[in-house]
Amino acid sequence: MVLCLSISIQSCKAQTSKINGVSFVASKEAIQAKHVEPVVNLNANFVAIMPFGFIKDLTSPTILFNTERQWFGETKAGAKQYVEKFQKEAIGVMLKPQIWVWRGEFTGLIEMKNENDWVDLEDSYSKFILTYAKLAQEMNVDIFCIGTELEKFTLNRPSYWLNLIQKIKQIYKGKLTYAANWDEYKRTLFLKNLDYIGVDAYFPVSQNETPSVDDCLENWKPYKVELEALSRVYNKSILFTEYGYRSVDFSGKEPWKSDTSMTQVNLEAQNNTTQALFKTFWEEDWFAGGFVWKWFHNHDSVGGITNTMFTPQNKPAEDLIRIQYRSE
Repeated sequence: MVLCLSISIQSCKAQTSKINGVSFVASKEAIQAKHVEPVVNLNANFVAIMPFGFIKDLTSPTILFNTERQWFGETKAGAKQYVEKFQKEAIGVMLKPQIWVWRGEFTGLIEMKNENDWVDLEDSYSKFILTYAKLAQEMNVDIFCIGTELEKFTLNRPSYWLNLIQKIKQIYKGKLTYAANWDEYKRTLFLKNLDYIGVDAYFPVSQNETPSVDDCLENWKPYKVELEALSRVYNKSILFTEYGYRSVDFSGKEPWKSDTSMTQVNLEAQNNTTQALFKTFWEEDWFAGGFVWKWFHNHDSVGGITNTMFTPQNKPAEDLIRIQYRSE
């Protein structure tokens, strides 16, 4: 597999075989060359740009997006400006519009109470996602992600999603994926209609306070078998639309948790879990690569050795990722 994924090759580095990506967090401001430089220095060749839409609660059918109340990077204009800056440095782009439920409730549980609300949600989501499909085509981005962790929505309304994919394909001519949660992807009903099998790879890989690389490698084995089998069935590569671990105790136990009660810094845990993921997947021909969660624009003032959250910035894990990405 080569990295030139779309009709346009303006943001391709054809020598590279894996997508070595970062999930670039939307900020209040426009980005400049100084914000792109740390991504280049990481040897990343891709970024996920993530504009947001907002829902009031898990049963609300209305998605608010591209409003003046949002941060610049969360809007259409912001996403366009971010894409332009990264394409200027020959960094590939996955445009990945996402939904945020107020109070941080899990998007996979969005589910309407009646048919009218489902129809309203479908209408609202179509306006949201097609707005960004048009931007993806306008900017010749390499990959467009049609949704992130929306299991109840996709399972309850399969016909809608199949129709939506057809509408997207009429607009956008690049590669498509959907970011299924780690425990959702096998139930995604429209994989054959996409180009990549997208997985947010928060698989539990260790029960230990400080996971060892060997412990994680062993626990990855059954998941790897399942992922490879699915890839072979559909003849499509697996793409980790998100992957990453917090720098805390028990980082491999429930890697999806962003809970602030986890306060014990453990840089070794983040390093070991990340290294095991690289060892498990990055050499496989059926694996396309992935986007580390997550990377902030203000590199010099985020992360660091006292930080317990996901970002690898200014932690030992950053150097580990830099070495892995350089080797590709």
